[in-house]
Amino acid sequence: MDEFNYGRVDLARRRRGLTKGALAEAAGISPRNLSTYEKGQQEPTRQTVSRFAAALNFPRDFFFGPDLDEPTPEGASFRALSRLTARQRDQALGSGALALALADWIDQHFDLPEPDVPQHHGVDAEMGAEAVRAAWGLGEKRIANVVHLLEAHGVRVFSLSEDSTTVDAFSFWRGRIPYVFLNTKKTAEHSRMDAAHELGHLVLHGHGGPHGRQAEHEAQAFGAAFLMPASSVRAEAPRGARVAQLVRAKERWNVSVANLAVRMHRLGMLSDWQYRAIFIELNRRGRANEPTAPGKAPLRQETSQILEKVFRALRDEKITKATIAQTLQIPVQDLNDSVFGLVLTPIGGGDKLEHVAGHAPPRLRVV
Repeated sequence: MDEFNYGRVDLARRRRGLTKGALAEAAGISPRNLSTYEKGQQEPTRQTVSRFAAALNFPRDFFFGPDLDEPTPEGASFRALSRLTARQRDQALGSGALALALADWIDQHFDLPEPDVPQHHGVDAEMGAEAVRAAWGLGEKRIANVVHLLEAHGVRVFSLSEDSTTVDAFSFWRGRIPYVFLNTKKTAEHSRMDAAHELGHLVLHGHGGPHGRQAEHEAQAFGAAFLMPASSVRAEAPRGARVAQLVRAKERWNVSVANLAVRMHRLGMLSDWQYRAIFIELNRRGRANEPTAPGKAPLRQETSQILEKVFRALRDEKITKATIAQTLQIPVQDLNDSVFGLVLTPIGGGDKLEHVAGHAPPRLRVV
């Protein structure tokens, strides 16, 4: 067995949103002893490691192994970072680290699309969106599924865990591979814009910056231009529209009424007065509920084509989610959290542990 690795204890602690003091209390040890383990001055006993496992709800063997890759606050683009607590940020990053372990396992067994995300650092957001559309052969076409489009161009898309829902989304480059994490608890329109927004960060800001309000404005402008090309909006959106008209018009681009209104205002298709009146009405209705046209069903949340194919292939090989979780030594629930809302069907057969001696998943190409 590998040596005890306190770094994994600290990762699990942050993933669970615990302070060091709370972990020490839950594990029944003193903060001083915890500090000696953290500094490598003393090895914990088997009993203490078992207490860590129980307190953090991780398999005991998780704490024996090499360091896991983890996205950093400097390298990841967080929306509304100023409103996030350190605990919320660390939970999201901890969730990201476990998703990266799953991503590496998938990459070992499946051939996924190669990354093909253009880099346009320092370019105007509108021009950047147009350049990506041109590179991907989209022209002015409506984007039917943003998640599928990102995956087709090599972006690895995962879900934020349920206890990280205060985070809209975040993204980062890991070497040559781009990653996007989405909050699948939001409305479908919200998630589509989040995905386009994060693509903006990947394209405009690259590896680790810039951050801050200006970068967020740029990414949001990119997302709006990417989903709603200017010529398309000018040709098809009703100039000077009110909310009821926008509710019908938004279906052309599958965006929220608010996002369409912002885009039209910036393109000079809504006056300041009309723009304010639309948001007064939207606030009165309640912004959490996205309005839909009469007789129309709400837009369905986008799912992952890649993950669906991967887990279907694993299911055919009788490899369950519990088998993968056991291999990675992470809780099944954390594996589920990484794909929540992105996979429609249950992941592989059930929670019963299965070990197939000498059997590995086939090397499959997922396109």
